[in-house]
Amino acid sequence: MFASRTSGPNAPSRTSRSATLSDVAPPVETVDSLRLLHGHRELLIRHGDEVYRLRHTRNDKLILTK
Repeated sequence: MFASRTSGPNAPSRTSRSATLSDVAPPVETVDSLRLLHGHRELLIRHGDEVYRLRHTRNDKLILTK
């Protein structure tokens, strides 16, 4: 017979809990899109040698393109 994977000395403890992202990641700054766009519909973002375009669509979505 096969040994059960949910019992025995190597089984996970029922009292332990899984680590969540907030347990292991440092806090991330949140920036409101209105603050970034300043009332405009588009914003160009330079990242290294590349330029990206952040657009606020009529459907109230944000689209980032290269």
